[in-house]
Amino acid sequence: MIRARIAPTPSGFLHLGNAVNFVLTWLMVRKAGGTLRLRIDDADCLRTKPEYLDDIFRQLDWLGITWDEGPTGVDEFRRRFSQQLRRERYREFLGELARLGHLYPCGCSRSKIKKLALSGVYPGFCRKGAAASGARWAIRVLVPEGSVLRVGGEMVVLCKAMGDFVLWRKDDLPAYQLVSLVDDLDDRINLIVRGQDLVTSTAAQLFLAGLQGANSFAETVFFHHPLVRGEDGRKLSKSDGALSLTALRERGASPMVVYRAVVRQVGIEPDGIVTLEDLLLKFRETS
Repeated sequence: MIRARIAPTPSGFLHLGNAVNFVLTWLMVRKAGGTLRLRIDDADCLRTKPEYLDDIFRQLDWLGITWDEGPTGVDEFRRRFSQQLRRERYREFLGELARLGHLYPCGCSRSKIKKLALSGVYPGFCRKGAAASGARWAIRVLVPEGSVLRVGGEMVVLCKAMGDFVLWRKDDLPAYQLVSLVDDLDDRINLIVRGQDLVTSTAAQLFLAGLQGANSFAETVFFHHPLVRGEDGRKLSKSDGALSLTALRERGASPMVVYRAVVRQVGIEPDGIVTLEDLLLKFRETS
C-alpha cells in the first residue's frame, strides 16, 4: 500500500508552492487508495513559532486536505508528534552511522568554508581530526569521491553537489537530512513528493540509507515536481509574504488559485473544477 506524507515546516507562513506540493501529494495518495500522514518538521526548534504552527492547520483546512495519520491540531502535535520528542531516536541513528565509521566532528565556521571552499561545497578540512581547538563541533558524514546516485532520470554526483554534509549541528540540533530520513523510515513512507529543488536532498538521504543498510528506502518512489515561481521567476520563499496563503486569502482568493496551479502541473483541463474533490475526479482519469 502507498504510504506518503506531507511535511510542512513551521518556519514561516505557508505559500503557494507549499500548497501545490500538498495537493499533488493528496491527489496521488487518494488516487492510489493509500495512506497520507501529516508530519510537521519542527526539529529546527529555533525557527518554530506558534503562529506558524497555527497557520499549517488553518491552511490545510482551507485547501480541503485530509490526512489519515498525524496530529489533528496544535495541542496534539506538541503533546505527541513534535520531532523534538524524538531527539534520542535521531541520536540513536547518528550513533549507528558513527559505529560504522562514516562520521567525523567538524569545527569549521561558515566563514572559513566560504573563504577556502570556492565551490561552496565542504571539502573535508576536518576529516583527519584537524578541527579548530575549542570550537563547537558539528558532525559530518564522509562522502567519498565518486559518490553518484540516480534520482529518477537524474544522476547526482553527491561528493560535488554537497560534499561532507552536516548530520548534527553545532547548536546540538539534528540536521534536516538525518531527521527526514529517520522519520520516513520509521513511518514506512514509500512515496515522497518533492519540488525539483530537493533532488540533491533525495540523493543525500538515499546515500545515508545505504550506509545504514536501510535497503527499503531505495524502493521508495520519488516524484520531483516543477517549482511554483513568483512573477519575477524566482523560487517562492517563506520570507516573501506576498504569495503566502494568508496574504492570498486576505486579497479574496479562493482555493481555486492553488487548484489551477496544480492543474498546470499535471496537464489536465480545469473545466468544471470547483472543489478539491472535483480535481481528484479529473486526476483519477489521467494515466
